[in-house]
Amino acid sequence: MPQNTVVSVSQLNRYIKSLFEQNIQLKDLFIKGEISNFKGQYASGHFYFTLKDKDSVIKAVMFRNYASKVHFVPENGMTVLVRGEVGVYDRDGVYQIYCREMQPDGVGDLSLAFEQLKRKLSEEGLFDLKKKKSIPRFPQVIGVITAKTGAALQDMLNILERRYPLATVLVRSVLVQGEKSAADLCAAVRQMDELGQCDLLIIGRGGGSLEDLWSFNDEMLAREIFRCRTPVISAVGHEIDFTICDFVADLRAPTPSAAAELAVPDQTDLQFQLLSYEQQLVQKLEKKIQRLENDFGQQYRITDRFSRCIAALQAKIEAYQNHLSLRSPHLKVKREQALVQEQLDRLNASVFRRLEREEIRLKNAASMLNTLSPLQVMARGFSVIMAQGKVVCCTEQLSLGEQVFLHMLDGTASAQILSKEMQKDGKKHAEKGIDI
Repeated sequence: MPQNTVVSVSQLNRYIKSLFEQNIQLKDLFIKGEISNFKGQYASGHFYFTLKDKDSVIKAVMFRNYASKVHFVPENGMTVLVRGEVGVYDRDGVYQIYCREMQPDGVGDLSLAFEQLKRKLSEEGLFDLKKKKSIPRFPQVIGVITAKTGAALQDMLNILERRYPLATVLVRSVLVQGEKSAADLCAAVRQMDELGQCDLLIIGRGGGSLEDLWSFNDEMLAREIFRCRTPVISAVGHEIDFTICDFVADLRAPTPSAAAELAVPDQTDLQFQLLSYEQQLVQKLEKKIQRLENDFGQQYRITDRFSRCIAALQAKIEAYQNHLSLRSPHLKVKREQALVQEQLDRLNASVFRRLEREEIRLKNAASMLNTLSPLQVMARGFSVIMAQGKVVCCTEQLSLGEQVFLHMLDGTASAQILSKEMQKDGKKHAEKGIDI
């Protein structure tokens, strides 16, 4: 610019800007500083902030096309390392750094973004255990959301078939890494849930680096899983890998194979359990049959005794006949044979008449015994009252406040005497105690 030349402010600022643009050293710089005055909530998506150290400050801007690639949320007081070029904003006459990259100082940007999102969703209640749905014990249809070509899918299918072949498995193939994978995962969860045929969803993939698993740290995916009406098991990576998907799902499995084992019961265990139930049922039926047989035997004991009496009478008759035959001469036997036969017929008739009478008498006695049985009386609603180990027959034996025991047909109950009413000389006398 020639000396002694009058220039406008715009001309001066443009000239200074050209000087910055011509300086190659200012084209690609790494600058470390603390963020302040951060403004990143504009609809434009641009970041505006100031970088400072203990002695100086410099204004900074990061346009949307670069800001969209930053995984974490910049915050005031955060020390960051930015890469960009220094230029002049000629309208205001200030120089500033135009940032193309940004990462937190001392920690990876993905790790910081993970912790920030984890804290945010936790504060919103997306990880609340009270809001998690229970996993069905016997799912009929299981939806699996993973890469169709991945080894994780084959592992899960093999385990599900071996453990519980009754379940139907619906596979929704998705991208599990890359720029479009998070959107694909969200769509898959929403579609499988809206389908309404699955009792359980398993979402996951095999192991990988933090970058490979990053799609499962997507905020929209976390919210989609939280809204899902179908229970979800998260099975991402190896046991040491944790993702946001693990925290928001209803159940976290350390590996895809473990998710398949957690999703269904083992048919072998179920078979042993059913066998145990069968054995218990057989034992109970055998005990019931034994009790019925005992009851049947008790009811026919009287008939057994009556049969023994008849047998004893027949034995006596045979002994008498033998005695007569031994003492009678041969001729007398012939002469007396008709008489003996007649007496024998009358004796038999008499015995059977006696047996008939005894049978009727026995039946009457059994009926009377059954009528007078305390069990029959109890069955009609009566009970035996006992106090201090003795049967109570009248109210005079009872004292107010005394505890008594009521023996009924099927058990015993206790009671306390609060009042009593007695009959003396044709008059009723009542006594009442104090309620305790």
